[in-house]
Amino acid sequence: MPRKPTRRNPSLRHRPLTFSPFGRSIAMATSSNKSRREIEEPKDFPTFSGNGCVNHGKDKMEQSDSSDSEDFEGVVQADFVFFDPKRGDFHGVKVLLQMYLDNKLWDLSGFVDLILGQPTVGTVVKIENDEDDGVYSVVTALNLERYKDNKCIIELKDYLLKVCEDMDVIPKLRNLVGEHAKDVGLVVSQRVVNLPPQLLPPLYDALFDEIEWATEDEPTVELQNFFRFKFYLIMSKIYKHKNANAKKGMAESGEEAIIYIKPEDEIFLELKNYRLMGLVMAVEASKVSIFRKKFHSLICLAAY
Repeated sequence: MPRKPTRRNPSLRHRPLTFSPFGRSIAMATSSNKSRREIEEPKDFPTFSGNGCVNHGKDKMEQSDSSDSEDFEGVVQADFVFFDPKRGDFHGVKVLLQMYLDNKLWDLSGFVDLILGQPTVGTVVKIENDEDDGVYSVVTALNLERYKDNKCIIELKDYLLKVCEDMDVIPKLRNLVGEHAKDVGLVVSQRVVNLPPQLLPPLYDALFDEIEWATEDEPTVELQNFFRFKFYLIMSKIYKHKNANAKKGMAESGEEAIIYIKPEDEIFLELKNYRLMGLVMAVEASKVSIFRKKFHSLICLAAY
């Protein structure tokens, strides 16, 4: 697998980044010189338009003028681009995570600071050349042990243990976020509801590739170890039918027992070790490769 430049390379710090580490890895794949450490712009890297279609090199000016053309039919073209998280994304990321713990009052600002303070692993999605610099998606993974003393992580753990009503699950959850927290990566993945689904597999590919790279590229062994996850903790929401526990009734009605708001959650649930409240899942890190393959297939099927 082609490797991206290490984050420790000083030449990268002042170089303007137009796409995320995932995009940079694609750019490197097109280079015959695998040892080269400079970022290269891909000549025909596909971008994603706001109507869910893939745009292969369409002229940007043509796209920006399309909304004023006579044949405008209500579809606005917008190119989504991947970026490393930065401090300037604070407001956009905070808006996306506003309901991450439902209506609980907690240190959300501190949580956003953790996400933006870890640019080596994490991606935000924006619209290219957007004057408002809005954030349409954020995905990252935070080591629970690394940030255990932060107020936001303490409050998040307390929240999970408090809302869990399954007495058999609580000890497992407490063990996961406590004694074995060093092995757990909290996957934070929030986005606007109408984000093109074609963006999702590359987003997760970028996340898990970056985690793998971080185990070698971080400047100290301690930091590298923070990314050697054995479990991923995923917090999400689902719609559960009121008769979901009545198998006969559900079979007769023909209705779905569970509706997944995020398509990836159905795959994560298949790979789970524990299912907590139907909202939180602990997945073995060793099963990520299975998830990536299934998720690519799922999105491809949905697109046709």
